[in-house]
Formats: sequence, structure tokens, C-alpha cells
Amino acid sequence: MTLFAWVLVLLPVVLLLYTYAGYPAIMWLLARGKGGDLATEDPEEWPAVTVIVPVFNEERSIRATLESLLGLDYPADRRQVLVISDASTDRTDQIVSEYVGRGVRLVRLPARAGKTAAENAAAPHLHGTILVNTDATIRIVPTALKALIRVFQDPAIGLASGRDVSVSTAQEESNQAESGYVNYEMWVRSLETRTGSIVGASGCFYAIRRELHDTLFPTALSRDFAAALITAENGFRAVSVHEALCLVPRTPSLRSEYRRKVRTMTRGLETLWFKRRLLYSRGFLFGFALASHKLIRWLVFLVAPLVPVGLAILAAQQVWARWALLAILIGLLLGLAAFAWPHKSRTPRPLALLGFLIGAQVAGFVAWIKAFRGELNPVWEPTRR
Repeated sequence: MTLFAWVLVLLPVVLLLYTYAGYPAIMWLLARGKGGDLATEDPEEWPAVTVIVPVFNEERSIRATLESLLGLDYPADRRQVLVISDASTDRTDQIVSEYVGRGVRLVRLPARAGKTAAENAAAPHLHGTILVNTDATIRIVPTALKALIRVFQDPAIGLASGRDVSVSTAQEESNQAESGYVNYEMWVRSLETRTGSIVGASGCFYAIRRELHDTLFPTALSRDFAAALITAENGFRAVSVHEALCLVPRTPSLRSEYRRKVRTMTRGLETLWFKRRLLYSRGFLFGFALASHKLIRWLVFLVAPLVPVGLAILAAQQVWARWALLAILIGLLLGLAAFAWPHKSRTPRPLALLGFLIGAQVAGFVAWIKAFRGELNPVWEPTRR
């Protein structure tokens, strides 16, 4: 029984240490001396691009988004902005229509179908040879679009992902730990770029060759994750571009971040299952990265509840196990306190960190349960930032 309890305690810990420390360490060693070989010079002629913006009820932010996109440093005659309205019920469509004369086109879905369905619906209206996916709540640095498109001079590159920078938009914002996690994720993607290919793109800002845009992609799955897998499936590289900065406002509360994580991870799990053969069909290094960065990282959330179970068994004989159980209980209570903290006041940083960790764990576990049940919820509710 003691051995069984130790297995319950150590399995989640080992997986956690491997996916967040061991895997990056291995990739760092493999990346030493490699620079990623991304183009840094401008092409003789910039390719035509279509910027796709799926929206649902974004009247508060869509005007600023369109002004930002039209202000990007890119030839206006080589850029199309295509807004796909997922049957918005507010003034979003009316505001977008004001920009028709400035290179913006509006396509409205007749009924709500979800973000991926909106992206699928863009196919008949595309003008560009490269498609840029973004959303209505982020801001792209003016020079970032050229930085992203520049790398496509390499015919081996099929997808380029921007570098997310998490920014705060409110003093009372309680989700402070999100910034550190985003920075860590971007660092891991930079290592994957230097060793070959990333295994997931930023849903906020990425570009892909038009021929890789799957117009029949299942609407319940995650296109931004699958885009990197489709790229590899077709023999291209997917890379992260350090200079292609995208400013992503942090979600204003732990509760909204929790809902976002449940939704995105559930869709991510189903997308990985849909493309599961890429774990072994595109060579050892890509399969290793996909399993380590995605599958094993997500498995941590599923098996983490085994730790208190193992500690409870050990606590009958081991004093340290009782103290460990008490520490977990206190951490859980403090995390719940962070979730209950008044929305209009700033959460203390230690409390916010505990809330972020507890929320991420619960969200990950719930996502597994939803994935097992097939609860995909393709009709998305955009995160209001």
C-alpha cells in the first residue's frame, strides 16, 4: 500500500517537472548553436495577405481593432481585412460596414456557429496568398505584420506565429500570473522554432499559406492548434517569429480566465485526438515535441488529484504527509479566496498566483471530463478583455 501511495504522489510530480522543466531543457540543448534560419530581409514584392477577424458582439472594440489593422506597416494594395460576423446581435456589423471603402469586407453568418465555422466561411472571400488570423481584442504592433510575412520567403515555412505579450488594461485586474505563463510559453516556442517546428500557433496572431487553409475543418475543434499540425502534415515548418509582437490584454478576472481555459483545453484535447497520428507520423522530433508540449502537459491536470489521495494514505504513518495535506488544503482555500476577491479591487500578488494555479488545475481537470463526454460547445463566447 505504501508503494502504491508513493506512485500516486510521484507520478503527477514527475510529469509536471518533465513537461515544464525537463522538456524545455532538452529542447534548449538541441537548439544550441541554431538560430532558426528565418528570413530577415524584405522581399522584392510583398505578397497579398488577407487578415481574418472572426467576431461576435464586439461593438466595444471592433472600431479600434480595424483602425489598428489599417494602420499596420504593410502596402494597402496588398492587404485585405475580412471580418466574419458570427451572427452578431449588437452594432458590430454596422460599425464594420463603415470601413468598406477602406479595404475592409464584412461577411455575416446567418446563424451562430462558432469561431471555427466563421473561419471556414472565409474561404470564398479570400484574396491573399497568405492568410493572417487574429481577433478583435488584441493589438498588433505596427511593424509586426511585415515581420510575420517576411519569413514566408523560405518555401519550407508554411505557418508563422506571432509572439504574444500579455498586458494589463485595468488596475483592478487580478489575473497577474498570466503574464509569466505567456512569456514562458513564447520561450518554449522559440526553442521549438530553432530545432524545427512549433506544435501550436498563437490564436491571437498567426499567418498560414492559403493552400494549407482547411475549408472543411471540423467546427468544434481548435483551428489555431490544428493549423500547426496541418502544416507539419503537409511537409512544411511552423515557426514562431520573435519580432512579430502581439499585445494581448489579460483577462480581467480569474473567473473569466477559468472559463477560457476550460473551453480552449477541451477543444485542444479533441483536436489532438483528431490529429493523433502526428504523434508518430512526422518523424521523432515533431512527435516528441507534440507529446511533451501538449499531451503530457495536459495529462498533468488529469492526474494531479492523485497527489492528495496518495498523501492521505501516507498520512496514517508519515507526519510529513499530514503537513503536506494541510499545505494543499490551505493553498486551495487561498486560491478560492482569490476567486472570491472583489472584482473592483486589486488582488494581492501571492493570492492572485495561487488563484491562477488552482484555477488552471481545476480548469484542466474539467476540460478532460468534458472531452471524455464529448462536450465541445463549438459556439464560442469570446473572452472579453
